[in-house]
Amino acid sequence: MSPLLQIDNLETILHTGAMPVRAVDGITLQILQGETFALLGESGCGKSMTALSIMRLLPEVGEIIAGSIRIGGEDLLLLPEAAMRNVRGRRISMIFQEPMLSLNPVMTVAEQIGEALQRHFDLRGAAQQQRVLELLNQVGIPDAAHRMTEYPFQFSGGMKQRVMIAMALAGEPELLIADEPTTALDVTIQAQVLELMRGLQQRSNMAILLITHDLGVVAEMAQRVAVMYAGEIVETATREDFFRSPAHPYSRKLFAALPGRAKRRQGLGLEMISGNVPPLSQEFVGCRFADRCDHAWDLCRTTAPGWSVVATGHQVRCHLFNQNSGSRIQDPVKAAETDFQAIPNPKSPLPNSELLRVTDLKVYFPIHKGLMKRVVGHVKAVDGVSLTIARGKTLALVGESGCGKTTVGKGILQLITPTAGSVRYDGLELVGLERKQLREKRAEFQIIFQDPYSSLNPRMRITDIIEEGMNALNIRNNDRTDHAGHQSLSLQGKKVDTLLQRVGLPPETKWRYPHEFSGGQRQRIAIARALAVNPRLLICDEPTSALDVSVQAQILNLLKELQASLGLAYLFITHNISVVEYFADEVAVMYLGRIVEWGSVDEVLGNPKHPYTQALLSAVPVIELNPKREVIRLHGDLPSPANPPAGCHFHPRCRHAMPVCHRTYPGTSTFSATHTARCYLYPQQQDTSTKHEDCCTGASKNSKF
Repeated sequence: MSPLLQIDNLETILHTGAMPVRAVDGITLQILQGETFALLGESGCGKSMTALSIMRLLPEVGEIIAGSIRIGGEDLLLLPEAAMRNVRGRRISMIFQEPMLSLNPVMTVAEQIGEALQRHFDLRGAAQQQRVLELLNQVGIPDAAHRMTEYPFQFSGGMKQRVMIAMALAGEPELLIADEPTTALDVTIQAQVLELMRGLQQRSNMAILLITHDLGVVAEMAQRVAVMYAGEIVETATREDFFRSPAHPYSRKLFAALPGRAKRRQGLGLEMISGNVPPLSQEFVGCRFADRCDHAWDLCRTTAPGWSVVATGHQVRCHLFNQNSGSRIQDPVKAAETDFQAIPNPKSPLPNSELLRVTDLKVYFPIHKGLMKRVVGHVKAVDGVSLTIARGKTLALVGESGCGKTTVGKGILQLITPTAGSVRYDGLELVGLERKQLREKRAEFQIIFQDPYSSLNPRMRITDIIEEGMNALNIRNNDRTDHAGHQSLSLQGKKVDTLLQRVGLPPETKWRYPHEFSGGQRQRIAIARALAVNPRLLICDEPTSALDVSVQAQILNLLKELQASLGLAYLFITHNISVVEYFADEVAVMYLGRIVEWGSVDEVLGNPKHPYTQALLSAVPVIELNPKREVIRLHGDLPSPANPPAGCHFHPRCRHAMPVCHRTYPGTSTFSATHTARCYLYPQQQDTSTKHEDCCTGASKNSKF
């Protein structure tokens, strides 16, 4: 069968300095009609630049200097720009990684999709509107007839991604390029997007180039896999061969970096890939992975490896598999096995080790209307949450976007003034605390925000960003102060260097600005800034959602080591269940402002009771070739917290809903001393107090929540 897309020896450079950056350095690949081809690799390896090269959408500094890109036998590099406009969106479409940056904020959804229809099919007026409506219904936008006239800011992240898919499908393309289409999406939304892409592919026999760093998504979607590193492809294989026996040391390290329950139980740290992707502006002599490879020898640093055949359809660019390379390793696959290092167990919490207790926390935002801005209602972002965190322990807070997880974290830190409830930190009530007293306590609890792009000041150098917190909170060590009581600037600079090294960044990067770093590097800087003031409690708001698995492993290992050595406590807000399995001690599952289930990691993830928890866990992609599990599809979207459903908030989406679920919010069902849920499917415990209908008040006396 002839390939739909054929790329041969493609070379793309970026003129961004004294030396050109070889972002794509001689890659060759082919994609068949109706096939899903996955391109894996860390940030900075050239995956997205490969996609932009195919579309001929390179930035002004970009240039394709060699190779060919053929779609159906036609070389796109030989076409004039006017002809390429008929290819983009018609024969090849692309879903970009960040929908908020790709959608025009001043155009309605219908107008943006209509542009493609007008360009490629000359559809206008009522015919265009009808086709837009069909596309939005096809991608699962509820009430599409009404929402098509809305603007992107009125849509959630998952909805915006579905709008992007509708735009990409408007031209009925032969090839769909999906660049990290599910990054930072909740697992339930991710499952919907992946199912949508699979269904559309089956109906139209469309080919998909899937760019991702999520191995679970690859296992569910791809037929063939290519691993990219430093501008070149280092391994290609069928999905079955790749997941059964990854060959390249880099591929194996990606697998070893994945978190999971088994590694937590064994006390194993996650495998970290030392160093970073080398700068692509340098001239490479030997293997590009040699400086980060545990199995490199002299030949790897002097001679670039060629392709070696591991099995039919499975090739690898590595000297370990070259019979004529002089390798002294007899079994290259076994030689590439990874050794794990144990991470010390956290210090056992002392008796009465409770560090944080939150009781019936509520955060309501008023809804204003009219000329006089009168209050006509409230958005109940957090509607009665209670929880505790012990010293040196980790509580994971999971749930869909919009359920109130981040607001809980900000309410605890008093970054948002709670409407009601109590937040006691180390016995001190924070709600209503005077500003001066609160400021004195600020250093003890810090937050790592989800979006490193907006949480770092773009006008400040990294050293100033990290030192700012230390200066603002008067963080100084007695043995590092001068006679006037001021911390030595040189010693403060040394602390910045140490912090950057701890989060995996070279000290010399402290003189750069945030825009000079990748997203993962920015997140590491944000973590260094939080650690600079020696906190005891860290609220981590999706700190690894935008990171590659290798960088994620570094961050999780770092946080575990800090917890073990310093006794730090974490409230870990995330939607990554594998991270929860590896990192957390207890789990609280949140839905529409309330906690619906809580307990130890093994109890909640091993034996979920609430239907929402069951659906959440069933939607998690797994690295299994033929997983035997039921995937529970949630219908519809999270209801508005401004108008939550009566009774159990989950009943409109629950397949087990009963008449009582529509009337009254359920009480607490207790399954063990530490495992409880709020669901009518189980015997209800009589609440000692009925004045609160929050998810946690009225829990078992033995429960920590």
